[in-house]
Amino acid sequence: MSITRINHFEAKPGSEDALHAFLQSVVSVVETCPGCIAVQLLRGAESAAQLAIIEQWDSIEAHQRAAQAIPPEKMQEAMALFAKPASGMYYQP
Repeated sequence: MSITRINHFEAKPGSEDALHAFLQSVVSVVETCPGCIAVQLLRGAESAAQLAIIEQWDSIEAHQRAAQAIPPEKMQEAMALFAKPASGMYYQP
């Protein structure tokens, strides 16, 4: 059975476009990882500072392995763009 991961992000004021660009680069990496079924980046309709990534995976383990595909130094650079820590949760159909 597949799993869905929904991640929520909030950009610091003035960093909305930069965070969107960073997340788009993450999507480009993640969608090539084994076990990835689909990935979609969304921007808030009411606030450009609110972003979400919806991911579908073969398994939670596949998602967790894919998270390691993003270079730690790239994640460290992006931390300056976040207004607060990202949050996420797994969902089942």
